[in-house]
Amino acid sequence: MSKELIEKAKNHFASIVEAQLTRIEEMKKDCQWTDYTTLNPIIIGLCWGDGIGPIISKHAQTVLEHVLKDKVASGKVVFRDIKGLTIENRAECKKAIPDDVLKEIKACHVTLKGPTTTPQAGDQWPNIESANVAMRRYLDLFANVRPVRIPQDNIDWCFFRENTEGAYVLGSSGVDVSNDLSIDFKVITEQGAERIIRMAFEYAKKNNIGRVTVVTKSNVVKTTDGRFSKVAFKIAKEYPSIKVDEWYIDIMTAKLIDPARRSDFKVFVLPNLYGDILTDEAAQLQGGVGTAGSANIGKKWAMFEAIHGSAPRMVIEGRDKFADPCSMIRASAMLLKHIGFTQEGKKVEMALEVCGQYEKKMCITGRDTGVTGEEYTKYVLGWIDNPNLETRWKEESKL
Repeated sequence: MSKELIEKAKNHFASIVEAQLTRIEEMKKDCQWTDYTTLNPIIIGLCWGDGIGPIISKHAQTVLEHVLKDKVASGKVVFRDIKGLTIENRAECKKAIPDDVLKEIKACHVTLKGPTTTPQAGDQWPNIESANVAMRRYLDLFANVRPVRIPQDNIDWCFFRENTEGAYVLGSSGVDVSNDLSIDFKVITEQGAERIIRMAFEYAKKNNIGRVTVVTKSNVVKTTDGRFSKVAFKIAKEYPSIKVDEWYIDIMTAKLIDPARRSDFKVFVLPNLYGDILTDEAAQLQGGVGTAGSANIGKKWAMFEAIHGSAPRMVIEGRDKFADPCSMIRASAMLLKHIGFTQEGKKVEMALEVCGQYEKKMCITGRDTGVTGEEYTKYVLGWIDNPNLETRWKEESKL
């Protein structure tokens, strides 16, 4: 009996190794970065997701359409609605991303994506993969970039989280060897580690930042995290003006809340799971996960999203109209800057900071103790159109 179980597990593992070796060969192929200045029109996909996704995505869309109205009128920008990424449709198709939906996403240059529900053991849905994980893999969105900025605490962080490897990419490919034994897999490749680490160093170089912090658990997870660490220090030699240091994920979570040390950090680069954990903690310091946006960047495509989930409980309890849209609006700002509309994106970011960290005339709590998402979006739009926005932002900002 045990021999049969071992043989079955060996075959399963062999298929995983084969798939990853094929992926490595694809990464080795040269692929040019999309040049958005040459695109006419730039096609922005709007993929609302499920749970609170449609609510907060609508508010973000309102902001995008407002700041890009001239570009839309001239035909430079085109919006496309992409439906079908609800948990109900994905469950019916038994796919993380149905084929027709993926085709629509690939027909866009960038996508603004609302939160999507990921099934978990014991719930009503089939065991399909996370739509986020699948989209990052299908579009090779290897870089998850998450900025967190808290001027009053002298914090200006940017996290570069590897998106297509680590523990998540094989999260639905584990194996129940027997009734007593379950095994999951984690993968780090030389090519995958190199491209995310290089992006972090290039960002630091471009922005005159003299430090990049690598976060792993390479003292214990010696093979995969060990490879990530070795690649980081190898690449660091190409950037002699930038200091590189390595911290383990457990102590790093503590240092983010250490007032004496946290403002020293600037740029972080880390594998997938650790990046997910650390950026949620960082967002909470900024004001909650509802305040932070996320960019998923590849050479050909890019996708922008909130960092939090679909919060189905809020929908069930009738609180969805009170959901915080700021994470999606911030993702919209990142999208704008990515496709070349830097000033428009900066205005959205400044308005979010004035509303959420400085003026604070409105409070959004997720309940009727605060304003609705629609009311807060109007508050943000008011500051976007305020001629004194930049002056107020500069007065308040200490960075």
